[in-house]
Amino acid sequence: MEGNAEPDAGADVPGRMSPHSLRNRAGRVAWGVVYRLIFRNTPRPLHEMRNWILRLFGATLHPTARVYPTAKVWAPWNLEMDEHATLADDVDCYCVDRIRIGARTTVSQYSYLCGATHDHEDPEFPLVPRAITIGSDCWIAADCYIAPGVTIPDGVVVGARSGVFKDPPAWTVVAGTPAAVRGPRTLKRRPA
Repeated sequence: MEGNAEPDAGADVPGRMSPHSLRNRAGRVAWGVVYRLIFRNTPRPLHEMRNWILRLFGATLHPTARVYPTAKVWAPWNLEMDEHATLADDVDCYCVDRIRIGARTTVSQYSYLCGATHDHEDPEFPLVPRAITIGSDCWIAADCYIAPGVTIPDGVVVGARSGVFKDPPAWTVVAGTPAAVRGPRTLKRRPA
């Protein structure tokens, strides 16, 4: 690899270079300790405390954002959540690159937001970070996979156990692997 990459002591291949700076790796070690000892052990209702901890590690969170204690966040400094955005229990937020979650969007349990891939055409398989953006008023149902570089626009519902590999149209319901449009998403009016 080119650039300022440093040898990764934990690499499986001797001499393989890490794409992450020493500062990034040290930050993830510190975060891992705080995550295991404090974050995961906070009572479920203490969202403000978890938000405060995530902010200490560089996350950008609206005060009403909710991250549940068993959600896994790889690098908090790459996480951004707007008002009333939610990462449910057991969500895996692999934010090697920026992951942004819009207002009133819920990412349900066991979903995986994958913010990186590998260059399969290079024999070294270098890591390729790619940002994920999820718009406002979306629902990512249980056990979904959101691929690196995907943008999910406002109003999209992703059906349970779906895999989203390309950007869907706004205000649609998508499902399956690969996710396909099942129809438009319309909102019922609330009774007066």
